[in-house]
Amino acid sequence: MNIHNRTPFHRLPAFRVLLIQAMVVVVTAASCGLVFGIVAGYSALFGGLIALSANVYFAYKAFRYFGARSARAIIQSLWSGQMGKQILAAALFALVFVGVRPLEPVALFVGYVLVLGTSASALLLMKNNPKH
Repeated sequence: MNIHNRTPFHRLPAFRVLLIQAMVVVVTAASCGLVFGIVAGYSALFGGLIALSANVYFAYKAFRYFGARSARAIIQSLWSGQMGKQILAAALFALVFVGVRPLEPVALFVGYVLVLGTSASALLLMKNNPKH
């Protein structure tokens, strides 16, 4: 018996990390835009948005179930969320490379990597109590 998590998305522990990632996207895009020009700015914005949208998808999938009775569903949800995240990121990168001209690839990947770094350091960002 799978127990669905009825907690609103904005109340999940991952939501705070997603908000911080959104701030990193904005700061990175603005910084690149001011220092290196408008093309670098929107390229960094696209890179950050690719990582952020993939992480939002993963968070949605990962927190669908809870409880010991839902262990199998949780594992399956985590796995499918991670696979979906990778596929979504690859598809969005392909879309950006095909559809955006001109593009600054270095800024695109800088935006992507900075947002990924934010999620990698999520445990440090959440400190001791993830509920506050």
